[in-house]
Amino acid sequence: MSAAVRAIFAPKSEGPWLFGKRTDLWVFGGSALAAVALLFVGAAFGLLEGSAPGWAWIVCVLAIDVAHVWSTMFRVYLDGAEVRRRPLLYLGTPLLCWGLGVLAYAFSPLTFWRVLAYAAVFHFVRQQWGWVALYRRRAGEQGRLDLHLDRAATYAATIYPLIWWHAHLPRGFVWFLQDDFVVGLAEPVAALLAPVYWGVMIAFVGRQLWRWRDGTLNAGKALVVFTTWLCWWLGIMVFDGDFAFTVTNVIIHGVPYLALTYRYGRARAAQRPTSLLARVLRGGVWAFLAFIVIVAFAEETLWDRLVWHDRPWLFGEGVDSSDALLLFLVPLLAVPQATHYALDGFIWKVRRGNPELAAELRAGSR
Repeated sequence: MSAAVRAIFAPKSEGPWLFGKRTDLWVFGGSALAAVALLFVGAAFGLLEGSAPGWAWIVCVLAIDVAHVWSTMFRVYLDGAEVRRRPLLYLGTPLLCWGLGVLAYAFSPLTFWRVLAYAAVFHFVRQQWGWVALYRRRAGEQGRLDLHLDRAATYAATIYPLIWWHAHLPRGFVWFLQDDFVVGLAEPVAALLAPVYWGVMIAFVGRQLWRWRDGTLNAGKALVVFTTWLCWWLGIMVFDGDFAFTVTNVIIHGVPYLALTYRYGRARAAQRPTSLLARVLRGGVWAFLAFIVIVAFAEETLWDRLVWHDRPWLFGEGVDSSDALLLFLVPLLAVPQATHYALDGFIWKVRRGNPELAAELRAGSR
């Protein structure tokens, strides 16, 4: 696996960039730029504080958000050797997610969606810190000051907008469905924490300017924190609409993950040219994208025709499902999503279960 890991990351000669300077700027900076550009499009067409139109849902939700969930296949399930390495984790997790989902749904549908919403929130927040941690390790950063400030800035950029959102419910957008967030956090809590939020972000900017001045700026890390702050601030706190929230929340989350899983899958396919993974990826990045978008479309077809009935213009007319069927069906359809949330805490861990990843990141810092 070490050869696959080496092929994911940029050569040591390129410095602390993860995938290479150009690629990192595209996937992290470019995804944020695309989100902001879509806000301008939304402003021009009066969409900023309204629902996401069909084209935005297809691009952002289906082709990025749902598709990036399925890209985990290229890290795990299309790689037979990887599944055999940790079969209990990879085969047991989907079953556990379904079983726990049925229990939650049996308590109440709202309980199920609330648990899934907070699992998603945790996943979204932790992924941003994961990128920052990778950049830190890639650069070999050891200083305690920067560690604490990087962590504080990343979590402030993500958690404070969520606190602010909870303090201003209901908003013109939801995570999954109405009332999936707990109501009752008073507005004064968000107001009390506002100076901390802005103070941490200003301190982070000041520290990056200092490091730029003395030639030690980790530009990729700074880019991730800044774009995270910008998109979460705009999408949650500045604008109050489903369109603005969707484009700012989904794109910067999904696009970098797609880059990571594609690069990993491509490297593993080169190691195992007769594997299913290699056969799928013979067509390169377009085959990768086609695979995950087709599977995402199939999943959303089932959701819409059996559960939501929101988009007959895209998926066709739905059928009514009984409450007894929904008890098992809804948690089953959510298994890919829940499995993605759960496995993401294991498959990219630097210290636990992935020694080759840790070794390569350490090597990249020398």
